[in-house]
Amino acid sequence: MSSVTIYHNPRCGTSRNTLAMIRNSGIEPEVIEYLQTPPDRATLTALITALGLPVREVVRAKEALFTELGLNAPGTTDAQLIDAMLAHPILINRPIVITPLGTRLCRPSEQVLDILPAPQRGAFSKEDGEVVVDAQGRRAKA
Repeated sequence: MSSVTIYHNPRCGTSRNTLAMIRNSGIEPEVIEYLQTPPDRATLTALITALGLPVREVVRAKEALFTELGLNAPGTTDAQLIDAMLAHPILINRPIVITPLGTRLCRPSEQVLDILPAPQRGAFSKEDGEVVVDAQGRRAKA
């Protein structure tokens, strides 16, 4: 079993870039396509706890369904947000990466570099051409 897990949506560029950076470090992670295999309540709440973020930051507020369900209403509770993410996994912000060094919501994707247990093995550019890692495997300066 891999020591790195990514909750991944292959249709998301940020998620694809994050997965590619994990692989650029020589690690083949456990890939959980959470839209096909959504987490259960215990797993989702454990992920949120490990992230150390407010529940509201783990919800994908840019998704139209967020507004359609009225989740932007004042007074929406954490429990209601978690219920919505369980019922509609598309509302879970992504990608979430778990490594021995921590759990991170990797937005932007290069945040994964801070928790990878192995260094980058070479240059890496995002799908849009932005250089993230130079030829020596070092993080590029912003």
